[in-house]
Amino acid sequence: MKALITGAGGFVGGYLKKHLEENDIEVAGLDKHPNDNTTHTADILDKDKMTEIIKEVSPDLIFHLAAQSSVKQSWQEPEVTKEVNVQGTKNLLDAVQENNLNPKILLISSADVYGIPEKLPMNEDLPLQPVSPYGKSRIEQEKLALSYDLNIIISRSFTHTGPGQKPIFVCSDFVKQVAEIEKGTKKELVTGDLSITRDIIDVRDMVNAYLIAIQKAEPKQIYNLCGNKGYKLQDIVDILKTLTKTEINVKQDPDKIRKKDIPEMVGDNTKFTTATNWKPKIEMQQTLKDMLDFWRKEL
Repeated sequence: MKALITGAGGFVGGYLKKHLEENDIEVAGLDKHPNDNTTHTADILDKDKMTEIIKEVSPDLIFHLAAQSSVKQSWQEPEVTKEVNVQGTKNLLDAVQENNLNPKILLISSADVYGIPEKLPMNEDLPLQPVSPYGKSRIEQEKLALSYDLNIIISRSFTHTGPGQKPIFVCSDFVKQVAEIEKGTKKELVTGDLSITRDIIDVRDMVNAYLIAIQKAEPKQIYNLCGNKGYKLQDIVDILKTLTKTEINVKQDPDKIRKKDIPEMVGDNTKFTTATNWKPKIEMQQTLKDMLDFWRKEL
């Protein structure tokens, strides 16, 4: 069994590669930024290169993680976001078809397609009302993928975090700041709106869900991958305070508050858990402790 991970050089890609290999799956990792997790260097916008790599690898499984995945960056670069997420996906799927392959494909989409939800928790039947260029690009990506006669499963992934995540994402940002306060290089934890609520799970639970999804979920179906539990960002700060002996003073920065942020996102994973029996196992306290240990070593 051979798997190809696009975006293997990223945060989730490394965890997924390790998890697949632990399950005796051979992994080819593709990314435009090579590192220890990559075997092939290519930009998914390079159609010819993608076709060549798909032919060479001939994967049984494809995990399509490669994307512009930052909401904040999508406001700064909406066209790039759309090109990478939509055209990049088209290049991958065309390459599969042109090589006459029929692998199982897990396409990683996002809960941002729902926008500001009409009700909570959010299930897969909610109307799609994205509020960011990122969310819009994910809807186009999903529609494109489902138009192919291929064995495609779509994951609408909610927030996931863990050790090694870049601090452009909120949990890692908070944890890094706490480590800096401990070290004495920063005086206070600077935040945006702490009332924002997100359904957050550990990246290690998420990559386990990805493997189970490609093994057990139904093709041409869309599944929410989430924890069914909302955390206010204030909750994250409160847990972090229990993990350090250093006093943490919090300062809210108006510049960090995004006017178009979605106030509350809590998912309903019933469809996925019914199909696969997957459940997240790692508690938020453990996730944040592991992240804090990571940043203590990094700084």
